[in-house]
Amino acid sequence: MPIARFRLPLALLSLAVFAAHSVLAQYGAYDYGFDAAKLIKRQLASQEPVPVVTGAEGGEKIRLRQEIRQLEQDKELWTLYILGLSLMQFTDQSSPVSWYGITGIHGIPHQTWGGVTPTPGNEETGYCTHSSILFPTWHRPYLALYEQVLYNLIQNIAKWWPEGEPRNRYQAAALRFRIPYWDWASSPPSGQSVLPLSVGGSPYTDVNGPNGVQRIANPLFSYSFKPLNATAFLQDPWDIWTATLRSPTTSDNKAQSNNSLVAINFDQNLDSLGQRLYILFSKYGNYSTFSNNAWIPYINNGSFDSLEAIHDTVHNLAGGGGLGQPNAQGGHMAYIPYSSFDPIFFLHHAMVDRIFAIWQSLYPSSYVTPMQAYIASYTTSRGEFQNAATPLTPFYFNTNGTFWTSDMVRDHTRFGYTYPELAGVSGSVPNSQSRALSRRAKGRVMAAINRLYGPSTPSSLYRKELRAGRLGPGKKVPGDLPAGRVFSGNGQYREWIANVRVKKQALDGPFFIHLFFGEAPKDTKEWASARNHVGSMGVFASDERYGESKMDGMDELMVSGTVPLTKALVDKVMGMGRFGVGGGVKGVAAGAGGRSVGGRFVGFEGDVGNGFRGEGERYGEEGDWGGHEEEVLKSLDPRDVEPFLRRNLVVNIVKVDGKVVVHGSYVEGLGIHVVSSRVRAARVEEELPAWGQAEGGFSVV
Repeated sequence: MPIARFRLPLALLSLAVFAAHSVLAQYGAYDYGFDAAKLIKRQLASQEPVPVVTGAEGGEKIRLRQEIRQLEQDKELWTLYILGLSLMQFTDQSSPVSWYGITGIHGIPHQTWGGVTPTPGNEETGYCTHSSILFPTWHRPYLALYEQVLYNLIQNIAKWWPEGEPRNRYQAAALRFRIPYWDWASSPPSGQSVLPLSVGGSPYTDVNGPNGVQRIANPLFSYSFKPLNATAFLQDPWDIWTATLRSPTTSDNKAQSNNSLVAINFDQNLDSLGQRLYILFSKYGNYSTFSNNAWIPYINNGSFDSLEAIHDTVHNLAGGGGLGQPNAQGGHMAYIPYSSFDPIFFLHHAMVDRIFAIWQSLYPSSYVTPMQAYIASYTTSRGEFQNAATPLTPFYFNTNGTFWTSDMVRDHTRFGYTYPELAGVSGSVPNSQSRALSRRAKGRVMAAINRLYGPSTPSSLYRKELRAGRLGPGKKVPGDLPAGRVFSGNGQYREWIANVRVKKQALDGPFFIHLFFGEAPKDTKEWASARNHVGSMGVFASDERYGESKMDGMDELMVSGTVPLTKALVDKVMGMGRFGVGGGVKGVAAGAGGRSVGGRFVGFEGDVGNGFRGEGERYGEEGDWGGHEEEVLKSLDPRDVEPFLRRNLVVNIVKVDGKVVVHGSYVEGLGIHVVSSRVRAARVEEELPAWGQAEGGFSVV
């Protein structure tokens, strides 16, 4: 991915770093000419205190959730969305359907919602089910509740336009509203960052509402607590930060968001996130391994990645810190108890639900199977078995006190929404219920996956070579053709992946595992734009100082994920991209540290450019990043790749507060093993690659 992609938006995003503190204090809610928040409070007082979760419009009409940039093109709907978010954020915090009330279901302030009391001993955690078989299904009614509340606010706002054509237009638009998702794994429009400017570009926004054009606090940039409950947030800096922050500049009360750095980090990891998602769709056909990141050897059987593991990396990247931001605290999104307050949380989780829905359309017969809870939640104890009939608390199905279950939320459309790739079809339930996708419809879904997440994969390269007539069934692969060094006959090639497992609380908080080809730059501020950075895996955890990190099972939990290596290796084979010949980071001394550590992690305090390798000696001369800049990788065959990776693959681990793990520290449970699989590339856009079993490889740690 060319670095130039995000130069333009960064110039704009940088404004957010310097202006945030004063602007957030200066701008507030939209002025409708009357006290809208007070009016909403009266309306809520006349309703049931806790709503039954139905989704928008009672789930009766199925409408599209759009990608946030697409929604932004719809002028009326975007205006209503921004005004609705703002009004929700200015609704009295004591209301269970305020921003504070809805977001507080997930973690802090650990209070009972809807009268659903905690299991004794689990009072210091949230309702959310992490590292659980219920992880994807629990979030579905949670998002539906949020969408339902926001939809109802937007219907009110549309009525506040003056009578006549404007009101009619906005009321018609309001009926179409569904929450947007943010696609952090597909390439953004040219010249833009993965992080939309509407989310991170400015702490204020101009909106043309019922009472004219006004400048208000941007409800996508941050949420300001009204007021901050310092008692619930317990310790610094959470008890002094009056608004949510991303990649905070400091740990004191003058901290500001650095969305520019967040944008750089997402752009740097775009290829890695896209590859992980593409592999998840094409390889992971079992819900038990797809759904969550709990590392259970007798179940995982070589399947290290999951929807939750990718989700965790995005949380850490959005929270910031740890990559280019040394010696500062990570933001709210990087910590489990605080993450849901950041407005980007629901954009992210709508994307997670979209991935889940698309995956269901591909594998409709695989679903929730009984599994024990490995960590406690507000209403679930460690060791308790969960299944498709387990109540998804605290989300009510009806007024009789019945809760939604995974069985009941299997078809996402019953909440009144769907996604562009699934419009007009439903594949969320199995064949026995006659709702599986037709072959043609399934082909359309696969084509969308290939277009959005396949451009950097070998399958895309193979189809390009097929169209050009250089490769194809029955053709001899020319040895002098670069692509011929990637593929063998019939589109066969090797996928290379670094499988990672580690204890979730190994470093007493969130952290990143970064993989580089060669030494990382000495200055961690350069990591976010280092051309030899292959990818990152984020471990989403809790602050050890806070009780939730000590909730039953959290400290013992092993989690897993992956960092794909194939894209970077193909670049080396083809001699292109940022990993091609001569594509290193100049000025990084390969000779300055790094050594074989015999399966134990060793870093070096004060010298953050040093990582570790599992095997092999140091290599290269001063100024090289990859040992020898002109080193060429001949093919993806293990005989070529394994020696290359043993010489070049370097791992660095850093906490989201920017601290690199120091000399002598031991990352408990850490294991990194490189494996390869034989894969047959997809010949047409309407199919996905076919995977063989993982083979051989070697351990880095």
